[in-house]
Amino acid sequence: MLLAELSLFEIISNATYFALAAAALWGLYCIVVVWTRVGQKRFKSEEEQDVFMDDIERMLTSGDLDGVIEYCDGDTRAIPQIAEMACSHRELGYKKARQYVMDRFQRDVMSDLEYRLSWVSTMIKSAPMIGLFGTVFGMMGAFQTLATAESVEPSLLASDINIALRTTACGLAIAIPLMILVASVNIRIAKMEDLVGAGLARFMAAFREGLDKAPAPRASAGQTNEPVAVQSPMR
Repeated sequence: MLLAELSLFEIISNATYFALAAAALWGLYCIVVVWTRVGQKRFKSEEEQDVFMDDIERMLTSGDLDGVIEYCDGDTRAIPQIAEMACSHRELGYKKARQYVMDRFQRDVMSDLEYRLSWVSTMIKSAPMIGLFGTVFGMMGAFQTLATAESVEPSLLASDINIALRTTACGLAIAIPLMILVASVNIRIAKMEDLVGAGLARFMAAFREGLDKAPAPRASAGQTNEPVAVQSPMR
């Protein structure tokens, strides 16, 4: 069997390469997910968001909260979803509705981004350590060659040293680009938070005015004013 022909050091070196590849792919996948999700949750520009907020403000100032819900239905961006949830829970009042949508945004959007980025940070720290693990075993293989051979062939010794250096280089080659990508993603998230914060401030000011003008929602029999315990996450 091919596995039986391999030495322990060759098996460990191959496993090290596999672990490095897995760390690189998982870190890159998490970066792509975060980058894509941020793009889905923000408007492409402040001007586009201002146009949307102008439409929302006109409906809120006239007390048409149901129109806001219909207008935002199906939109996966953060501000439309916040507007839809706030208007859908207007029976809670301004303060409770505001706290409710902020908690949902933090839990369903920001916490997911932080979870993904924490995995990327773990891969950044793990890749050099995995590479160092391969380096240690590569050097052990080189010393074993020196200890067991009567006459050492330079090619055999160079092979073990090559594995030792290559795994460290691979670990650094994975960690450094991921660090740069994380910095870029954090900038993108900060821009999203600034844009969402500006839109949220405008919406909440108009929402408070709209609550005073909107007709009170009719409560069916047995209906309470508290949100249900399980809610669908922000899309």
